[in-house]
Amino acid sequence: MKTLEFDVAVIGAGSAGMSAYRAAKAHGKRVVLIEGGPYGTTCARVGCMPSKLLIAAAEAAHAIGAAPGFGVHAGALRIDGKAVMQRVQSERDRFVGFVVQGIEHIDAADRLRGHARFLAADCLQVDEHTQVRAQRIVIATGSSPQIPSELRDLGKQLLVSDDVFAWDDLPASVAVIGTGVIGLELGQALHRLGVRVTIFARRARVSQLSDAAVNQTAIDCLGVELDLRLNTTIVAARLSDAQVELHTRSEDGSERTEHFQYVLAATGRTPNVRGLGLETTGLQLNERGLPVFDPFTMQCGDSAIFIAGDVDNDRPLLHEATDEGRIAGDNAGRFPDVAAGLRRVPLAITFTDPQIAMVGHTPDTLKKGCFQSGEVSFEDQGRSRVMRQNRGLLRVYGEPVSQRFLGAEMIGPRAEHLAHLLAWACQSGMTVDQMLAMPFYHPVVEEGLRTALRNLKENLLQHASAIEHCADCTPGV
Repeated sequence: MKTLEFDVAVIGAGSAGMSAYRAAKAHGKRVVLIEGGPYGTTCARVGCMPSKLLIAAAEAAHAIGAAPGFGVHAGALRIDGKAVMQRVQSERDRFVGFVVQGIEHIDAADRLRGHARFLAADCLQVDEHTQVRAQRIVIATGSSPQIPSELRDLGKQLLVSDDVFAWDDLPASVAVIGTGVIGLELGQALHRLGVRVTIFARRARVSQLSDAAVNQTAIDCLGVELDLRLNTTIVAARLSDAQVELHTRSEDGSERTEHFQYVLAATGRTPNVRGLGLETTGLQLNERGLPVFDPFTMQCGDSAIFIAGDVDNDRPLLHEATDEGRIAGDNAGRFPDVAAGLRRVPLAITFTDPQIAMVGHTPDTLKKGCFQSGEVSFEDQGRSRVMRQNRGLLRVYGEPVSQRFLGAEMIGPRAEHLAHLLAWACQSGMTVDQMLAMPFYHPVVEEGLRTALRNLKENLLQHASAIEHCADCTPGV
């Protein structure tokens, strides 16, 4: 058993961990990066990138089916599942390679392989070969897919999202459990690639939307294409001749038994703290066994331990993990001179079709009666109809007295771009008038945003506005 000493130890070499390492290193400290699993980050290996590669293939297949609506007719659609998965994996491996190269550029003396656990607040045991003593420690151990208890006896027929990207070919059928980001993205992509897909959820809520009108519009839009079974519980699941026999109960009490080749559990993720030895640190833990921390400094209590990324169960998104890692590493490097870091306006996107996005404050974080909303339907929005993508609803929220823009929820065409515009406006503290003074080209989907902002302004003023209701096809503000 050897003992090593460092100023800062970072547990986990994912997006948050690497960001923390670089930030602490910038202070000229001796830093070690400890990783027990494969290098490559969740995003590159089994998350953001491979899922978007699968979605891109699905979009290509869908475009062929949608072409007759424009008077364009192609031959019979043929999907080569093996070729689809081969491209997903080859491009995925390329992205992973870039990440691994970045890690390999880190001095070998600063890297340590193995699973770490706390022996004390300033001491880690790495497997059975090394003890690391560090004045400051950053926890960046990430998260793992959560498996519902009723599905745990399904053996190889039970999948989590990580498993999908190891397929050599597309399956015949998949039951997706969960209507969060992962369930909706993979469910729709597989459906468009010819897989029989049914999506089950206990509640009638999709992608964490909190605005009832946007949520219902999302259900309506996606339900036209997908077999969505909302307000449905899994009564039993068992193996039956290399398939899964799934017994479900809907809200009205009716029950069904169906067979699927696989069941995909997309019911959230669990922070990786099991076996971490947090009980030896003296940290205050919440009801889930996670350290209580300051989201602006990432400091756990008043200790020299910091936490960042998916493991803190706060905002489990790559850009948030990177920001949290930077803040945690910076404060670990400068400790005890801890300072609040930049936390950006919340921004979340689900890459379904239509896309779903949430920006800034939304109804679940706003106090009732303290905000007003404005909206636009994309059904008759000019550019959306041109593209035959005229589905969805955008709702924007503002503060009555200051008329400051607060946030938005939406489902609509190219929502990823609208969401970024709105996130920038929100983080800049813009008012609705300032946003309306910005240029709007014609014809673009963003003209729908202008309509929603005008509606919001009317409601903020609490009387009928003199603003002319110009159609989106009318240029100018």
